[in-house]
Amino acid sequence: MELLERKISAQLEPLPVPVAVTLPGGRRLGTANAAVTLGFRDWSGLAVMAAGQIGKMAEEIVEGRIEVHGRMRDLMAAAASLLPGSPVGSDTGWWTNMVRHAKSLAAHSSPQKDAQQIQFHYDVSDDFYALWLDPRRVYSCAYYRDTGMSLAQAQEAKLDHICRKLLLRSGERFLDIGAGWGGLLMWAAEHYGVDATGITLSKNQHAHVNRLIEEKGLKGRVRMELRDYRELTDERGFDKIASVGMFEHVGRVNMPVYFSQIGRLLRPGGLVMNHGITSGGVYTNQLGAGMGDFIDKYIFPGGELLHVSHVLRELSIAGLEMLDTENLRPHYARTLWAWSDALEQRLDEAQQVLEGTGSARDAGKVLRAYRLYLSGCAMCFEQGWISLHQVLAARPDGRPETGTLKGAQSTYPFNREYMYPR
Repeated sequence: MELLERKISAQLEPLPVPVAVTLPGGRRLGTANAAVTLGFRDWSGLAVMAAGQIGKMAEEIVEGRIEVHGRMRDLMAAAASLLPGSPVGSDTGWWTNMVRHAKSLAAHSSPQKDAQQIQFHYDVSDDFYALWLDPRRVYSCAYYRDTGMSLAQAQEAKLDHICRKLLLRSGERFLDIGAGWGGLLMWAAEHYGVDATGITLSKNQHAHVNRLIEEKGLKGRVRMELRDYRELTDERGFDKIASVGMFEHVGRVNMPVYFSQIGRLLRPGGLVMNHGITSGGVYTNQLGAGMGDFIDKYIFPGGELLHVSHVLRELSIAGLEMLDTENLRPHYARTLWAWSDALEQRLDEAQQVLEGTGSARDAGKVLRAYRLYLSGCAMCFEQGWISLHQVLAARPDGRPETGTLKGAQSTYPFNREYMYPR
């Protein structure tokens, strides 16, 4: 125990924020004016901290074996410095690849299992998400076109940025895969006049969006279906397709199916925007130091990340042509901190809302998990351990005369001028 105490004391000294530790017996290590205090109920948690297993520490916090006092921003600043090295691994051995493939197969063994995993996260409580999301409940990376923007303004800028990239036109048939609480679906219908179809596996989101459609008088031009993307058929083909914050749930093993299905649903010459989280490491599908395991257990079961190079490879194999790729990584860091700060300001309300869906004990666990998830992911995007890419692609129609430039074979003008407001 004495050796462990010395190691913990040595870890506390170089941290960027003052951190104190309360040992199981009550003794305190660290400064008296600490920004963050960690209270340990047993010695096993201290061993985890000494080993730099940040994900395992997060699990101990969720389960109530470590108490945290202090701001999430300060806690994450300390956590980044406790890691023994980069959590973005690069193991390319055959055994690692085989295990990775086997885990992906098990996590995505059926559409029913995928639906359960989506509902585990998105159906926690609509009222809970409403406490810290923007009024449109856009649950994906915002676009801070102007650094002075609020979260709500940046989310609207993101919705419009996607619509501009897709060159949406009135009367076009638009599909939103994983439409969430309907932010993009409604924005595209109301501002660009499209005929819009959204799909989701979340029962809560499905009900919410259908209420919005009724309230806004958009029935007949906008529809939201409770449906897996693999089940969707459409003989006419959609003019434009968006998938925002969804393909992280698809799984490495299903990526060929995912992009092939998009290719089938998209009419020749049409455009698709794939917006999603990508791995910071070329060969990894989750973060190390136990962080990926924590996310899989408490937040996104079955979630897998691919490096953008892998995404582009799978997209190309499916017959889609990459037209424009944009990295929004620091935008997502700022978005997540906005969500985290909003939740921190309403912790008592959040606890009450979650208690309404289950026991007080379970509510406390969910709340602690989300506090760590939002702030931890913000830190990871800042550090560059994970990223966010918008990939615009086309299904070439094989006709060189299509488009404003000869050989375009799609509606894409092959310049970026049209994307930005003048």
